[in-house]
This record gives sequence, C-alpha cells and structure tokens, in this order.
Amino acid sequence: MFDWDDDNIRHIAEHGVTHEEAEQVLLNDPVYGGTQEHESEERFVEVGVTDAMRILVVITTMCGELTRVVTAYPASPAFRKFYSMEKGVKYE
Repeated sequence: MFDWDDDNIRHIAEHGVTHEEAEQVLLNDPVYGGTQEHESEERFVEVGVTDAMRILVVITTMCGELTRVVTAYPASPAFRKFYSMEKGVKYE
C-alpha cells in the first residue's frame, strides 16, 4: 500500500511527522488539494488529520501500485482553514 524507505522516513521526521501519522492522514479521508509537477513527476497534495487530530499536509506520488510519501508537514494556517472549510468543521 505504501512505499517507505530510510530516505522518506527521515525526511518527514525533519518536519516532526512520523510515517504512521502520514499513513493515518491518507487513510482518514483527507481533502484533496490538487497536484504538483516536479521534474516530470506528478505529486498529489492532501490535507487531513491524524488519529490524534493533528492536521498535516501529505504530498505523495505513485510508485507502481504503491503510494510513496514525498513529504509531510504540519498544516499552515491557510491549509488548516482550507481543511476546515472543506470538511465543514472547525479544527484548532
């Protein structure tokens, strides 16, 4: 389901996010925030909550049939507002 290695686990850890949290966001019905192109690679932006209600941005790409987390980080106020508006719920 997910493609993890030392590189992407270490990268998101630099942002204070665990791979478990990133997976939780992707499995907890995130809000789709569009796509990005990076060096001919299509990346998907998703904003969602962890099981502990932490709002994160998770950017992924497809690696065959697996989802690879490129990066993940705490949501900025703008992303938090976007998520809250899309879900119709206020999150602090």
